Amino acid sequence: MAKRRVFEIAFVGLKPGIHEFTYEVDDKFFAEIENKEFSNCHAAIKLELDKKSSFMLLKFEVGGKADVVCDRCGNLLTKDLWDEFNMLVKLVDNPEEMNEQEDDPDVFYISRTESHLYLNDWLYEFVTLSIPMQKMCSEDEMGGPQCNKEVLKKLKDMEAKTKDNTSNDVWKGLDKFRDN
Repeated sequence: MAKRRVFEIAFVGLKPGIHEFTYEVDDKFFAEIENKEFSNCHAAIKLELDKKSSFMLLKFEVGGKADVVCDRCGNLLTKDLWDEFNMLVKLVDNPEEMNEQEDDPDVFYISRTESHLYLNDWLYEFVTLSIPMQKMCSEDEMGGPQCNKEVLKKLKDMEAKTKDNTSNDVWKGLDKFRDN
């Protein structure tokens, strides 16, 4: 229960206007999540909440570092996390129905009688989305001390085999029809 309260905002007592909150999340925050694509995560999230009479604008800024597995060689890499996300939270009478009908993932509805915003799911989602899609050693690091040399050698061997196989390709005769 105490863990959940750290990531909730009692917005009823807030005056209209802009309010700032900061959160630090690490591996303890993600402990219950299975099959996550990162480890050793240390993220700082700055939340700017702009409270209006019937809605709230939320701006999340995510920064930090996390260890991920290189897509090329399979070794651990430390990658920077950085991204910004905006959410519009509207206060309505029928939030379940409105959330089902809403197509925009950046709009969320809560009941007018609600007093707290629960951020756990959003924080997890935004940290996960902040991890780069391509997780590879940079060109200057490739083959360096961080890379798994055995995997790189296998990849080169497989690439050479593929080139050899395509030269004896069954489809080779079709090349003459390309220009027609």
